[in-house]
Amino acid sequence: MKILVDADACPVKDIIEEIAGNYKLRVIMVSNSSHVINSDYSEHLVVDEGSQAADIAIANNTEAGDIVVTQDYGLASIILTRGAMAIHPDGKVYTLNNIDGLLMQRYINYKARQARKRIINMKKRTQDDNNRFIDSFNRLIEESVFK
Repeated sequence: MKILVDADACPVKDIIEEIAGNYKLRVIMVSNSSHVINSDYSEHLVVDEGSQAADIAIANNTEAGDIVVTQDYGLASIILTRGAMAIHPDGKVYTLNNIDGLLMQRYINYKARQARKRIINMKKRTQDDNNRFIDSFNRLIEESVFK
């Protein structure tokens, strides 16, 4: 089992490394060449700056039982079909039961933006967001490791 991180805009990279280190799990941070990631723990896979290059690299390197951290619902849906687990940096675990609804909401928001409708802005990240991620991430790892 390994952890792959869609690292370009991931706000929980340090938390992932700390928790993975506690379990001695391999972590691969995937980012495009415009992002510099310095880590003494994680491997760093650099991809070109194509729009889906990081997602493709993550999907190609994901195996059943792996955990992927991503904000991208489309990538999460691919990961789930590979028998891996996916989690959002806010702590929401993607499942086969919730991914279709999330993808539909993404599509609705896209159509609203095309029609120039106002979409509610994201709120600032808080320590509560980090705590939710920590709890969910630990639970995912423990469910995987102790199956």
